[in-house]
Amino acid sequence: MSAIQSLTPKEIVAELDKYIVGQAAAKRSVAIALRNRWRRRQVPSPLREEIAPKNIIMIGPTGVGKTEIARRLATLAQSPFYKVEASKFTEVGYVGRDVESMIRDLVEIAVSMVKAEEKERLEGLAAANAEERILDILLPPKRSTVSTPYEGGTGSQALLLGDMNSISAGSPEKTKEEYTTREKFREMLRQGKLDDREVELDLDDSRSTPMVEIMTTSGMEDMQSNLQDAFSKIFPKKKKKRKIKIQDALGALTQEEMERLVDMDKVIKEALQRTEESGIIFLDEIDKVASRSSGNHGPEVSREGVQRDLLPIVEGSTVTTKHGMVKTDHILFIASGAFHLCKPSDLIPELQGRFPIRVELSSLGKDEFVRILTEPESALVKQYTALMATEGVTLSFEPEAIEELAAIAVEVNENTEEIGARRLHTVLERVLDELSFDACEREGDSFVVTADYVQKQLHDVVEDRDLSRFIL
Repeated sequence: MSAIQSLTPKEIVAELDKYIVGQAAAKRSVAIALRNRWRRRQVPSPLREEIAPKNIIMIGPTGVGKTEIARRLATLAQSPFYKVEASKFTEVGYVGRDVESMIRDLVEIAVSMVKAEEKERLEGLAAANAEERILDILLPPKRSTVSTPYEGGTGSQALLLGDMNSISAGSPEKTKEEYTTREKFREMLRQGKLDDREVELDLDDSRSTPMVEIMTTSGMEDMQSNLQDAFSKIFPKKKKKRKIKIQDALGALTQEEMERLVDMDKVIKEALQRTEESGIIFLDEIDKVASRSSGNHGPEVSREGVQRDLLPIVEGSTVTTKHGMVKTDHILFIASGAFHLCKPSDLIPELQGRFPIRVELSSLGKDEFVRILTEPESALVKQYTALMATEGVTLSFEPEAIEELAAIAVEVNENTEEIGARRLHTVLERVLDELSFDACEREGDSFVVTADYVQKQLHDVVEDRDLSRFIL
């Protein structure tokens, strides 16, 4: 169990506070849900299997942090995370995606995650193997009739032990010289003195496997990838001779060695377990598949059908993927929606019961916008300052300018559509439009954004209601 996965709820909330402003109730709910996963793993069987995750519905307007909370939570938990819009799914028989596809996609994400971790763990060994292969090309090993082959060793291991056997078998001067030369070349290679030298390598040709592209219906989304995998086994990768510099050859061979060293059976087993035990699926726009209170007509039938298709996945079922069977009993589902035109109670009762925790996210005001612009580690003001610094321009914002930006964003949200903190992106882009265009010609300059400058850039647009609808 890693230290990250055993964080307390208070520590989880503190980590989320670094990136998300406000929404304490939502942070509290997801922190408890994440901690409950750790608690469940400490419970002995068979009771552990009976403890189901408490799924969450986040209710609130767009741009208040629903998606960001779920995304940061998954990063914090180092869990497979998949975000999908519920409106993409349709009832079986209609045009659209099958709900089981999100489990298959989550498994693919888990496989990629575990494979990347395994590659990182094996990177040192892969780099050492790549180095030996380069040295074998620069100094081709000479066959020895005296030494016995080293069974179980490959490449440099066989060469090295063969050399040592030769030393004791009657040609010490020659073998010692070869060994010394190899070590000299190794040192030059590590120092980068051979980087510009070209070598000829047999590398995998990625184009050797034929591409397969087919049109599929609902429920058959992964047929193309399955066929691609089948063809890759029927048509093994071909080798292609390429002349490249040693610096690039080391990178290519290291990647090739990592692919060879990774045990995919182990990776898939770990990925399936991680998906079942700690996977998180974020179902956005869940309100778009809720039936309106006015009655079932038109698209309402399909919406309710999607809910009924979602129900077994959320309740707990077994989904077939190309890597194996996956149980969804302990996957955490976090749903979100604005629920402007409907209520959570408009979802079918069975689905409501599978989302016992409901938390409402509040709209953001001027104070929250000021904090969003300045406080988080990836605050917008910090982002734009870093972007301008790449052009040699020192950008800074006066506190009054930030207050004015926040006030204008709130005003535009009230007068047009409420899009929450996303409005700040639009407002800031508009304010810094001239500077962004001319920055490459202002190297070494300092630019201070004042409240007057903000008003000058945005006054006409904000005053004209119709213009602000199109521009802000």
